[in-house]
Amino acid sequence: MAEPVIETLNLRKTFGTLKALDGVNLKVFPGAIGLLGPNGAGKSTLMKCLLQLLPITSGSAKLLGGEVGSEGREIRMRVGYTPEQDCHIPNMVGCEYATYCAQLCGLPFQAARQRAHEMLDFVGMGQERYRKIDTYSTGMKQRLKLAQAIVHDPEIVFLDEPTNGLDPKGQAQMLELVQSLWKRYGVTVILSSHLLHDVDRICEQIIIIARGQVLVHDSLENLKARRKGAAEIVVRSQHADLVAAFQKRGWPSQQLPNGRIRVEHQGQNLTPVLELMNDLRIPPLEIIPSPNALEETFVQALET
Repeated sequence: MAEPVIETLNLRKTFGTLKALDGVNLKVFPGAIGLLGPNGAGKSTLMKCLLQLLPITSGSAKLLGGEVGSEGREIRMRVGYTPEQDCHIPNMVGCEYATYCAQLCGLPFQAARQRAHEMLDFVGMGQERYRKIDTYSTGMKQRLKLAQAIVHDPEIVFLDEPTNGLDPKGQAQMLELVQSLWKRYGVTVILSSHLLHDVDRICEQIIIIARGQVLVHDSLENLKARRKGAAEIVVRSQHADLVAAFQKRGWPSQQLPNGRIRVEHQGQNLTPVLELMNDLRIPPLEIIPSPNALEETFVQALET
């Protein structure tokens, strides 16, 4: 069995009286991992503590088997990172910047330049690499950030909101690149995002964090298997009869203020619900299925 790439024990980070991380316990194995949470949940703080960009207040953490805080240089040589904010150096052109980042990671100049061009090819940058970064579009800046994060061939990359500011086509292209890092090259990906669709599309493991605490850590497959199926149903009449019939089946249900009936049918599809309504001769005017498993789990976790 693979060794965990991240281990934390009672990890805490405070800023004055603010508890940004409050006793985080994690054991994360290689793969594509989605880090979800509302703004201010502690996602970026957790990544920065693991990367030693912020000092840990208390507790302990390991990254790639090394102790965070005492093996910093050795760990950083094996890790890539794209911060949420732009991180380029003014007046540098793209290929120079990627080369410089490779040199910072210990590659000699010739190898760094070759590797930089290879990674710029990988992220789909053409002649733009010879332009100043200040003239880049948001999409090109995001591609350059990804290139510099992997230019030294890391074992794990932390990506903080890599699709921010991209149009739908750019988002799809970026996610395809990120997915290939794990699927094709075996690089573990930690994708921090507030976009559930992004995480649902490419991640196999899910970590949901809020108020500085881990609320959920499981595989997406397990989350989908235990999801609580639900739907909202619009009918013309007989609302009370339908609610009573659902509850008799053991399906929690209620009439919402907007007149719809919400039913938790516990299933992966709506066939049993439709069959019961057909037996009762109560035709649905509209059925709104429950959100996807990840969205449902996310909302339920934040409500606890």
